[in-house]
Amino acid sequence: MKIRELKELHLEGGYLIDGFPAIGFSSAIATESMIQTSQFNLVGVITSESFPAMSIIKEGKPNFPTRIFANEDSKISIFLSYLTLHESLHRTAAKLMLNWAKKHEIKLIVSSVAVKTDEESEQLVAVGSTDLARKRIKDAGFKVLENGLVPGIPGILLNEGSLSNQDVIVILFHSDGMGPDFRSSARLCEAMSQIIPGTACDLKLLQKEAEKAETMIKETEEEAKNLKDIMYR
Repeated sequence: MKIRELKELHLEGGYLIDGFPAIGFSSAIATESMIQTSQFNLVGVITSESFPAMSIIKEGKPNFPTRIFANEDSKISIFLSYLTLHESLHRTAAKLMLNWAKKHEIKLIVSSVAVKTDEESEQLVAVGSTDLARKRIKDAGFKVLENGLVPGIPGILLNEGSLSNQDVIVILFHSDGMGPDFRSSARLCEAMSQIIPGTACDLKLLQKEAEKAETMIKETEEEAKNLKDIMYR
């Protein structure tokens, strides 16, 4: 898995948002909506021989399914993917993000994970890799997760971040796990904006963009399914 940067970047002391989907697609929809409603530019792409071979066509233009966007004024970067990565790639993807964050002197990585439940609490819950990250969670008004399990890329980001002293915050949000969900996407987007200065969520625009993103993500997932079945069986 490799990153191909398209320009020189200045993100020192900034933020990196993990937009790889896990359970459902809320994280991808939230980050896609944030990109569409704020001043983000394409700054890189992520490629791998393990990715399904495809191009995402948007407004007549070809796009890599996994891309990097940034707002250098706010020093915010986003790894956005329409691909749900196989478990065998989770560790590689997490370490790729951590190494990229170190290269660009990113001070905080923000990830998220869905909790499959039909019940939704108003209390936002998050977990941090360091004492400073946990303080940021409390300062944002979130509850710090005391006991539990964080799987996949977010879990690896937490473990590796704790060893390297990289601040990582993982937000836990509620989802029924059935697919794209505007409500959970909006909740996640708002939660990220509470932690990362300079981000905001226009809910009307977010709903419009979420509908577009949902359609595109579903199409990508369907097209990639047969390819992934062949690659990973």
